Amino acid sequence: MSSTRRKLLTAGVAAAGAIAGGVAAGTAMRRRARSSSPASHEPLAMLPPQDLGPVVAADGTALFVRSAGPEDAPTLVFVHGFSLDLTIWHFQWTGLDGLRCVVYDQRGHGRSGRADDLSPETMGRDIGTVLDAVTGDRPVVLVGHSLGAMAILSAAEAGVLGRRVAGVALIGAASSDLLRGALGSITGMLRPRLGTFSTAARRVDRLRRAVLASPTDVAGMLTRLTQFGDDAPPHLVDHVVGLAAHASTEVWTDGLTKLMEMDLRHAIAKLTVPTLVIVGEQDRITPPAAAVELVGSLPDGRLAVISGAGHLPMLERPQDVNDHLRAFASEVLPATAPKRKRGKA
Repeated sequence: MSSTRRKLLTAGVAAAGAIAGGVAAGTAMRRRARSSSPASHEPLAMLPPQDLGPVVAADGTALFVRSAGPEDAPTLVFVHGFSLDLTIWHFQWTGLDGLRCVVYDQRGHGRSGRADDLSPETMGRDIGTVLDAVTGDRPVVLVGHSLGAMAILSAAEAGVLGRRVAGVALIGAASSDLLRGALGSITGMLRPRLGTFSTAARRVDRLRRAVLASPTDVAGMLTRLTQFGDDAPPHLVDHVVGLAAHASTEVWTDGLTKLMEMDLRHAIAKLTVPTLVIVGEQDRITPPAAAVELVGSLPDGRLAVISGAGHLPMLERPQDVNDHLRAFASEVLPATAPKRKRGKA
């Protein structure tokens, strides 16, 4: 293999792990988990009990929507990130007692229908459709992770949120240049050598599928190193690796291209409601410095840094994230939920 080919292969694998939340792999590098981390027996793939779908988007795409909690309780609507699905919110819908949690699979992801358009702009319009279907005019808090956060910015720019959104929480968020924090000089090598972002995304997907068929553990180690804090339990890493492995080729090519091309800095001013930006202390995709910059640009922003967590703090430190979400919801929603039961993850 030539030196250039080897560099491209290395860059592509790194890009896959850093941008998207991991690709399938064998054994990930194991580290001792802190006692505050979620228990390994938690059934992360379990679905919330209430089926609210399908909710049909404007272009006919069927969105898979579930909920948990009293229907008349203060409501939070959760929007997941790239190549993942609604199960990343397991510890929120099981842990936020007294609140109503609505979760759904974004178009092209999980159990929702495949779609030709996987842009953050269209995903933003999907948020409006979900709100229309499951919350009506009742005030809600929107919670978005990574790509989900960017879809919320797109929804704000498109004017589909309206007065029903009383507050927004953005987790692992950036308004532009998602690649910069994680990869640095690697992205400078990846784009010019491979041409367009579309070409780069297709190469990443081919590398992902090659890794699936390989016994190598490189992608698993990259997933841990780029997506998680130092002490993330293995079962969390495995869950995220599995989700990304089962994401469709369209997500990894068309969706990844849109993600890399995205720049939503102009949309920040449209998000005028109180906005909580949550970032993991060890987030290497959207590092704390990017979160500080985002908070400073928001009309009404505030920051929460989650100690010991990476890009997925809602999985790694769910109690800390839930405490911030509960306090924020109590502040911006008209009704205050009962206190959370301690001792539940």
